[in-house]
Amino acid sequence: MDTCLHGIWVPLVTPMHHGELDLSLLQRLADRMIADGAHGLVVCGTTGEAPQLDLAEQSAALAAVLEVAHKRCPVLMGIGGSDTFAAASRVLEFDDEDLAGYLVSTPAYVRPSQEGLLRHFETIADATARPIVLYNVPARTGVHLELATARRLAERPQFAAIKEAGGSLQQMADLVQHTPLSVLCGDDVLLFSALCGGAHGAVSASAHIRTDLYVQLYDLVRAQRLAEARSLSARLLPMMQLLFSEPNPAPLKAALSMQGLLRDELRLPMVPATAACREKLAAALEALDSIPAYRTESSTSASSASASASAMSVAAARYSLAHAMAAI
Repeated sequence: MDTCLHGIWVPLVTPMHHGELDLSLLQRLADRMIADGAHGLVVCGTTGEAPQLDLAEQSAALAAVLEVAHKRCPVLMGIGGSDTFAAASRVLEFDDEDLAGYLVSTPAYVRPSQEGLLRHFETIADATARPIVLYNVPARTGVHLELATARRLAERPQFAAIKEAGGSLQQMADLVQHTPLSVLCGDDVLLFSALCGGAHGAVSASAHIRTDLYVQLYDLVRAQRLAEARSLSARLLPMMQLLFSEPNPAPLKAALSMQGLLRDELRLPMVPATAACREKLAAALEALDSIPAYRTESSTSASSASASASAMSVAAARYSLAHAMAAI
């Protein structure tokens, strides 16, 4: 089991401006997540609108995040798609980067057999020596990675973890009990129960909003302070539910725009959250703002490192932060 692949991982949204990636704001967002204690970041996951980004854009997003995360926080790169060999080729494009590994989803739409899934993941793994995090998300892909298939894949140490988003606590418990994989909860509303059931962390889109509180929840469960963890989970739950009340990442981008962190802009076929959703998000943000900040030793160190780091990176040098935020 790869202990690097534990804790709260944030699958970053991709800020945009008039249809183009805003790398300056992406770096600012990544820096904030690290300073607030995130154990890891994911670039070009579903929350990052990866299916709507071409290869050059994905490469630019990854480079921008790695520049901020360097030696401070591990980064996974998302790999998706229904063409096995195309996915393996994309791995080759990114393999020279300083990555913790790849988050590889089951192929969407084509609905392969379990043997097909096995060979899909093995073919992609053959293209790299880096760890692979399996991603089971049947609601999006139309196919379920069964426990028996995950167990067969886990016989190969390169398959180090699984993001389990099948909506089943039993599936997560079985993965914890019957495989050596690090099990990361991919269903935010199940996070507390998953952690109590032995899950090793989460890849949580909701953790963009008050990352520190998700880290606190993780730490409380690990310390077996379950009454406190349950209480905190109950306070986080309304926001979690709102963030998935409309297609992800529309509510999340709306909430982040209310915080002044990016523009409320998505690429088709995704559209911004409705006014009704935004109104509820505003109230939920206010409620979370009332909870005291949680700081671990690592997040305090990350915050100090961030404060002393260069204000602007090469990838974002053509923007000043003031100019970027003024245009929101």
